[in-house]
Amino acid sequence: MGRTFGVIAPPVTGHFNPLAALGHELQERGHRVIFLSVPDWQQKVQAEGFDFYPVGVAEYPPSTLAVTMEKMSSLNGLSNLSYSIAYYKQEAEIFLRDVPSAIDAEGIDALIVDQTERAGGTVAEYKGKPFVTVCCALALNQEPNIPPFITPWNYQSSWWARQRNRLGYFTYNRITHPIREAVQLQRQRWGLPRQKRIDDASSRLAQICQQPPGFDFPRSALPDCFHYTGPLRGRSLVPTEFPFDRLDERPLVYASLGTIQNRRVEVFQTIAAACADLPVQLVIAHGGTLSADVVNQLPGDPLVVSYAPQIEVIRRANLVITHGGLNTTLDALAYGVPLVVIPFVHEQPAIACRVQWTGTGEIVWSNQLTTERLRATIERVLGNPAYQTAALRLKASCEQAGGVTKAADIIERVITTGQPVLANR
Repeated sequence: MGRTFGVIAPPVTGHFNPLAALGHELQERGHRVIFLSVPDWQQKVQAEGFDFYPVGVAEYPPSTLAVTMEKMSSLNGLSNLSYSIAYYKQEAEIFLRDVPSAIDAEGIDALIVDQTERAGGTVAEYKGKPFVTVCCALALNQEPNIPPFITPWNYQSSWWARQRNRLGYFTYNRITHPIREAVQLQRQRWGLPRQKRIDDASSRLAQICQQPPGFDFPRSALPDCFHYTGPLRGRSLVPTEFPFDRLDERPLVYASLGTIQNRRVEVFQTIAAACADLPVQLVIAHGGTLSADVVNQLPGDPLVVSYAPQIEVIRRANLVITHGGLNTTLDALAYGVPLVVIPFVHEQPAIACRVQWTGTGEIVWSNQLTTERLRATIERVLGNPAYQTAALRLKASCEQAGGVTKAADIIERVITTGQPVLANR
């Protein structure tokens, strides 16, 4: 018998797309999927064929989400972190207030909760509903051997690295305390026990991570219900047009800065300038943020589009230039394509470090970005077959992980048995 799943996630394309792929898989198995999000997300959700329930109507009336995302994309460092914490605190309070009514009104049987949404599990617990955690970004699970996800630290097994990591987690947990305290306060009101650790917000039934196991540092303290499934991908119901007939025989370089960092015009200009004198064809997907005048003034002859069918383009690519968003990174690795990463904020530096650690690409730090440095890095990655060899190893890791089919199997086992689904490790 089909069940109704409510989905709680940030209203961000990079989190929506993998959850939409998972939602389509569940729909094909006879289940109903309803996204619980702010009004501006309704059109996108319904275009993919899902039901929608609005939350945060007072805080985010129509046409206001874009202002928030633009502000977030314009900030770096501590300013970005501070703004993001305030946003996620408010978002947690919205979910805590509005989702219980949604569960009753829509007859929701279980919740699928993005790992970044710390309030989702508390709502499920309060309503007596099972929930599954999905890691659409890097896995946030904390352990001393693994650098915190917001740091540009490479993996080290030494004692000093573990001490550094502990200090990093302590600092991060202190900074993000307002988000957790908002959840703890509501748990107290609902008579739920206080969460002792930050990881207590994740499901004890199943945690699904769209990293393949080969794209994580060596972990030793993951819960038994944690599953590396690899990229959550499927066919979108919303097609994206692209002039494939304009692609030529030159090596293809695909550049994308995702959906939040894509307002950085100067970075697109630097990418175009770096590729202008190289024997490559550059494709830029800017998400609708570059004006026609800016596009016309880009150096060289790049093929520039607002949006691209990313996987179809990457399949033809020899190199991907990215800000380090996990989806674009995994799309490249799933097809054995090496990367050059220009990270800015959040988990992007940590993703860049994993690219470098796996040998699948190189980093150009945003505060050191110049045309000359980027051009030299592009030439190095394109000219050394070791990067593609490493990327092909990650392609195999993605293929073996199980993807969206395995993720849906896990969720169905949770809803059927009500018991933890253990990983085979």
